Amino acid sequence: MKIKILKFIKLYMVLVGLFLIQKPLFMLAYYKRFSDVGVIEWFRVMFHGLPLDLSMSGYLSAFPGLLLIAAIWTRSNALKWIGHVYMGIVAFFISLTFCLNIALYEYWGFPLDSTPLFYFFSSPSDAVASVSMVTVILGVLLALAIAVGIFYALRWTFLERDKKPLGSGAYRVKSTVLMTVLVGLLFLPIRGGITVSAMNTGEVYFSTDMKLNHAAVNPFFSIMESLSHQEDFAEQYRFMDGKKADKLFAKMIYTKSDSTKAVINNDRPDVYIVIMESFSEAVMKTNALPNINKLKNEGIYFTNFYANSFRTDRGTLAILSGYPAQPTMSLMKYPKKTNNLPSISKKLSKAGYGLKYYYGGDADFTNMRSYLTSMGFADIVADVDFPINERLGKWGVPDHLVFNRLEKDLKAEKQTKQPMMRVLQTSSSHEPFDVPYHKLGNKVLNAFAYADHSVGNFISFLKKSGRWKKSLVILVPDHLGCYPEGISNFVIKRYQIPMIWLGGAIDSPQKINVYGSQQDIAATLLGQLKLDHSDIKFSKDMLDAKAPHFAFFTVPDAWGMATADNRIIYDNTSNKIMLNEGKRKSLLLNSGKAYLQKLYDDISKR
Repeated sequence: MKIKILKFIKLYMVLVGLFLIQKPLFMLAYYKRFSDVGVIEWFRVMFHGLPLDLSMSGYLSAFPGLLLIAAIWTRSNALKWIGHVYMGIVAFFISLTFCLNIALYEYWGFPLDSTPLFYFFSSPSDAVASVSMVTVILGVLLALAIAVGIFYALRWTFLERDKKPLGSGAYRVKSTVLMTVLVGLLFLPIRGGITVSAMNTGEVYFSTDMKLNHAAVNPFFSIMESLSHQEDFAEQYRFMDGKKADKLFAKMIYTKSDSTKAVINNDRPDVYIVIMESFSEAVMKTNALPNINKLKNEGIYFTNFYANSFRTDRGTLAILSGYPAQPTMSLMKYPKKTNNLPSISKKLSKAGYGLKYYYGGDADFTNMRSYLTSMGFADIVADVDFPINERLGKWGVPDHLVFNRLEKDLKAEKQTKQPMMRVLQTSSSHEPFDVPYHKLGNKVLNAFAYADHSVGNFISFLKKSGRWKKSLVILVPDHLGCYPEGISNFVIKRYQIPMIWLGGAIDSPQKINVYGSQQDIAATLLGQLKLDHSDIKFSKDMLDAKAPHFAFFTVPDAWGMATADNRIIYDNTSNKIMLNEGKRKSLLLNSGKAYLQKLYDDISKR
């Protein structure tokens, strides 16, 4: 019996040790980021991260504990092989989550959660498009090597053959009771004690420096927590009493356009929405965008405009459906919920518009085709609709060829009284920034310059085509991506993006200074077209004097709001305000909490 108890304790401690050592290794992998951190902080990261390590080790030790109980009654070889298989699976996932956390943190800036699984299973090639094949292969080999090392450590700890006889019946009953108690005691580290609240990643947040908190998080625990919380929408983000949330939320919605300022001269213009990959206000201030910087002075330039999130699937849904992004999930993952969302395209289709969507990549990535189809886009041009020799980039077809395809289709279509809506999504200004264009020395800015060149050529085409007079072109990014490089999730510049309305349908060039975000495009556009948008309740007409004007945005696991009086970012995991600026600090704190709470109420009902 003593041997079994020692096996159980040794296994648990080895698992804790494996998780504990991951933290300094993670920090070493990002040594430049952590070079300003003292030695004491390294130990604090390990210490404060220990609760999640103890919890995850408890989860992983429970099944071996049951195997030990079974071994009290039999010496079956089946138990041995079950133990080998289980240890192999555990070793693989410990290694995988550790390596993925290191690989993805550079791009996303938050600990591993279920997001990469959604991206990978919707389109594996697109999920790894940001990194080179050599990096992927080396990463896989490293993960396998680490997994083998972990397996042998666990095998040595737990799978030694017990050669002693089984013992008498009374001894086995006594041993079973004792081992059952030991396994039951795993409840304490798993749950984090006997309090009402269960263990969660926020338990390890200890610093105002978020990178230290992220280093303390156990990636295996983080991804399992993320997966387990995906469906329980009605219970997430409960900040306040429902009546209080309702009262605050009522002040933040306005679903009419009865006091809107008219800025277009055509109630049924052809609408072109160009969703530009990763653009930011910051890149507008560089020399990479001569065309777009010129165009902003020819049309309507929204100067206080914000992205709703950090990834294309969130941004696209916010743009087309006027629906806010969520901190720890992507609504595109749930076709049953997105199918009944309203959208610009549904409204325009009902008003007689013809719809078409252009994208040079895989339209099935992140369930995009499912979403677009349910939004009325029966005609979707994607990578498979181009010759193989044009699928040159990691993300599929380069931008200029996608624009060329749209231009070719427009030339072939006779101009009729029926208005059209065309949406084109670019992709080349994304890691790894390999573009068929070489004008700037900086690889990142050169990719933006290429996208700018492609947009400029398309606008020139429209002006020469005879379609310009009845055209309304909306240039808007999907999110801020890679410029400024290495930008934190907790600075306001992370979310500031440009939006420009162009075309002959525009009355006159002007700047709009009210605050808004991608989710407000729907109500603002439909308001100009005099189309009802009362069912798009999260979208506000930025040109309506009665509508509240604010920007709302999220990243894992945080939300932010911005107005002229207050810019605030709140981290849900640590329950702390990470940014609070403006002449009326904390003005938006309760409003933002209520808004997120009501958003999840709405998701749960769809």
